[in-house]
Amino acid sequence: MLVGKIAITGATGQLGSLVIGHLLDKGVPADEMVAVVRNLEKANPLKQKGLTIRHGDYEDGQSLVEAFTGIDKLLFISSPSWDNTHRIKQHATVVEAARDAKVNHIVYTSIAFPHEMTLGLEHVHLATEHAIKTTEMIYTFLRNGFYMDLLVNPGLEAMIQSGEIITSTSGGKLNYVTRDNLALAAATVLTETDHENQVYELVNPNLFTYDQLAAILTDLSGKEVKHRDLPPEEAYRQLIRSGVPEGDAAFMVHGVFKSIAQGQFSHTSDDLRKLIGDRITTVESAVKQVLSK
Repeated sequence: MLVGKIAITGATGQLGSLVIGHLLDKGVPADEMVAVVRNLEKANPLKQKGLTIRHGDYEDGQSLVEAFTGIDKLLFISSPSWDNTHRIKQHATVVEAARDAKVNHIVYTSIAFPHEMTLGLEHVHLATEHAIKTTEMIYTFLRNGFYMDLLVNPGLEAMIQSGEIITSTSGGKLNYVTRDNLALAAATVLTETDHENQVYELVNPNLFTYDQLAAILTDLSGKEVKHRDLPPEEAYRQLIRSGVPEGDAAFMVHGVFKSIAQGQFSHTSDDLRKLIGDRITTVESAVKQVLSK
């Protein structure tokens, strides 16, 4: 088991909360964890569990230095900002603060296979990785795949009702992974040794396609669901007709679907299995969980 305190940034967010839950399950004492948050009131549930709560804002370097003081391992969860240029600035502030607070080991949530990505997000994460490497801190880069809940969510019910899934993915494969699997991987790294200066590509080793998703929905709902794999402009028009906002439709078609068609989400790795064993959630299991709610 680890020695020293663990700090988690974004501790009240979805990923941070899951990581804390797994750390507690692994037997990490609550008083050995520091939740770094912007909103202290929102962290009351964590305080009630026995965690130390410290204020830290990615826009305020001094607040982060104070929050990180005395920390051995820091889980740095990337900023949720949609402004990628500003995210790089925020991340640099976090890295600088961790360095100045003399954090021993920083664990950063990066993005999977950034050198193969063209969505723009890869620049943020590679810049942050490089910034971390300019310090003397031990690092571990958790290159997280896209969250499966971007696809497997309550919106599946609408697909079942319409009887179709519309994409322009040209049969491309997906390596999406559940947020909980990624949280467990982070908790594993935070509580074990031998992860120093390592880079993990954390994606689902069980690739799937939209055709398979349609088949799973058909099987579980008893209603036929077909996948319509259309040319990009036709897919865009169909999404607009179905009620998807223009901006969201454009991002899906010209961003995500294009990347899937180009094979950018078809890369695999066994790193996740190495960290969490056989607890990897398949797309079918994830769909069952959503539809059963």
